[in-house]
Amino acid sequence: MRSLKSQALLSRYSTLIIFLIPALTVFTLFVVLPIGEAAYYSFFRWNGYGDPEKYVGFKNYAYLFKNRVFIMSLKNNFYIIAVSLLVQLPFALLIALMISDKIKGATFFRTIFFLPYILAEIVTGLIWAYIYDGNYGLVATVWEFFGAEAPFIIADKDWALVAILIVVFWKFFGIHMMIYIAGLQAISKEVLEAAKVDGAGPITTAFRIKIPMLIPTIKLSEFLSLLGSLQLFDIIMPLTGGGPSNVTHSMVTYLYYFGVMRMKIGFGSAVGVVIFLICVFIAIGYQRTLMRDDNENKF
Repeated sequence: MRSLKSQALLSRYSTLIIFLIPALTVFTLFVVLPIGEAAYYSFFRWNGYGDPEKYVGFKNYAYLFKNRVFIMSLKNNFYIIAVSLLVQLPFALLIALMISDKIKGATFFRTIFFLPYILAEIVTGLIWAYIYDGNYGLVATVWEFFGAEAPFIIADKDWALVAILIVVFWKFFGIHMMIYIAGLQAISKEVLEAAKVDGAGPITTAFRIKIPMLIPTIKLSEFLSLLGSLQLFDIIMPLTGGGPSNVTHSMVTYLYYFGVMRMKIGFGSAVGVVIFLICVFIAIGYQRTLMRDDNENKF
């Protein structure tokens, strides 16, 4: 018996090692080493050419948190998070509840709502840049129809960020709706039938049965939305490029413009390290608090 158990354990550990070593190798080469290298470069004033020699310690970090544009980009990321969590996700849940059942036209509406997510972020930014254009875009056409002068929304410091938030809502609403629909379809039909027999209407069923049973799915959707909002880059670049007057930068576009484009690789590395630490802190904090019960239930 002992020999059989030993052979089973040996086989299990052998399989684990065989699959773990390649994964750890790839993770180390493409995640750990680049992060360590960025952390090293962040302590230098370096333009990317030759070896970094001018050691500046934590001056890059000190300058970063005194920089007005970076603080504004940090706030912009949290505005995006707020709109995603407080507007986009509740609306996606509402629509999912409405079209998750097998009703006439449900498949059509699912497809229409999901289509924006299929578009690449760069393409989405270019499309909406055309829509917002005050000379020949859709906004200009609507304003001219009512005999008014069309505004240049993405050139207005007061409205440019609002324009980005609208695009983010439009782009990622569909994927969260589909996540909720998948969660709703996993709910046992017997439970819903029992509620119907007991006289529960659609609203009561939604709030007393469907949404409580969907809590793990909602937590996952919030987690994905949270991290995606912190890493937003591709939509902003073709839409506003961080302008006007640097008021629409996210943390990642700030890194690109003030680190990479200006050949301040040391400073850009410091920005990258800060973004990485913020993402890790939020991810671990979220999993340790809101998703802890879900993880414990798996074991």
